[in-house]
Parts: sequence; C-alpha cells; structure tokens
Amino acid sequence: MKKDSLSVLVKVVDDIPVVSTLDMWEPLEVDHNTILKMVKKYESKFQDIRTFGFEIQKSGGRPTSFCHLDEEQATFLITLMRNSEPVVNFKHRMSREFYRMKTEILRLQSLLSANHQNAEWLETRADGKPVRRAETDVIQRYVDYAISQGSQHADKYFTLISKMANDVLFDVAQKCKNVRNLCNINQLKVLSITDTIIARALEEGMALKIHYKQIFQDVKTKVMQFAKLYGKSSIPDALVQIEQRPTCQVIPTRQQYQLV
Repeated sequence: MKKDSLSVLVKVVDDIPVVSTLDMWEPLEVDHNTILKMVKKYESKFQDIRTFGFEIQKSGGRPTSFCHLDEEQATFLITLMRNSEPVVNFKHRMSREFYRMKTEILRLQSLLSANHQNAEWLETRADGKPVRRAETDVIQRYVDYAISQGSQHADKYFTLISKMANDVLFDVAQKCKNVRNLCNINQLKVLSITDTIIARALEEGMALKIHYKQIFQDVKTKVMQFAKLYGKSSIPDALVQIEQRPTCQVIPTRQQYQLV
C-alpha cells in the first residue's frame, strides 16, 4: 500500500533530522529494495558520512529492512539516481523539509534556553520533580501488581500512562520527547496535579484489589475529568514530528554500527 504523499518526510530521531528509506520509495517512484541495494552497494560511503544501522520494521506480514539517512546521506543517495521528474521533485521537497526541520530545531533550542533562564520556571520544574518521582514509584508498584495478575506487557504502562495524560491535557505534546521541558509554568503545575491524581487513583485501585485493566481505565477517566475542567492547552509546536521509534531489530553488518 502506498504512503500518503503529503505525509511529513523529514523527522527527528535521536536529535538528528533524518529521512527513512521507507518514506522515499513512493515519491521517487522506485522500489524500496532498489533504494536499499544502492545504500548497501555504497555502504562504506554512507558510513563515512555518519554511522548508522539497518533496522527491521515488524508491522504484520513480512518484516521490512530499512534505515534512516541524514541530510548529507540522503543527498548523496539522490545523486546516484538519474534526474527524472520524480527525482527532481523529491530533491526539491526534501531540501525544503530539511530546512524546515532545522529551523524548528533552532526554535526549540530557543524555547528551552528561555525556560532554563527563567528562575520561576526552574523553581516550578524543580517543585514538580518529587511529585513525578512519587508517581513513578506508584506506577512501578502497579506494574508489579499487573504482573501478579497475569499481565505479559505490564512494563508498557509507564509509557501508556504518561502518553494518556499528555494526550488529554495538551495539543501536540505527545509528539515531543520531553513535554515538561516545553511547558510553560501553568502547564507544569497542571502536570504536577495530574501526577498526583494518577498516583492516588492507582493506589486506591490496588488497595481495593481491582483488576489491573480496570484500574487503568479508572485512572484514564479521572485524568479526562480533570482535563475537561482545566481545558486542553497547546505546547509550542516545535519539532512536532519527533519520531516515536517502533520496536526495531538491528541487522548485523561488517562493522559495529550505532543505531540512528
């Protein structure tokens, strides 16, 4: 199935703007395997620019091998192709998106710098850390509780609970690596209240011996009720396309590569 040709091309993985080979084949109008063959044929050249690893995407059906290329690597790959109309169009689009993403990175850095130079913000952030630690301690007890009731993937609740809270409280926050570093002072205070709500709801559910799945639903309901009273707010939309990495497997190569 073809990807949406209007989807975002350049994303940020581990703080580096990159494009996935999985997002290149359709606009270039070539087979994905053709792209991978080019990368592997000139692998030493690509590795000389920046070390990377091949990964496997498991999304049902046959696993797909792919890799992430930074701007220089992607540009080098395109130079290996004939200048057909799709290739020229892709060059234009890719250059614009890399420029846009680098601009977004600078904007994010400016925002982070402003926060870290604001004494009131720093104090509010520091005040919220003990509350957040207390919440994570309770979540760990909840994870152990879920495991005791037969859960096979209880460790995922750390991410699920945080993402659930971010989703209902903020716009675009779920696409940021660390929401709290981008929040304003009022949003940090709201998150601190939410941390307390979550911790208490988890503790109450476990004390009453409720099934772990029902406890999660109860927590979600309480957070949504609070969010409805508070109202959803926006996090500055810098880097809204930071990649949330799927579970991937590194394919061993001749060298020990560092994953993108």
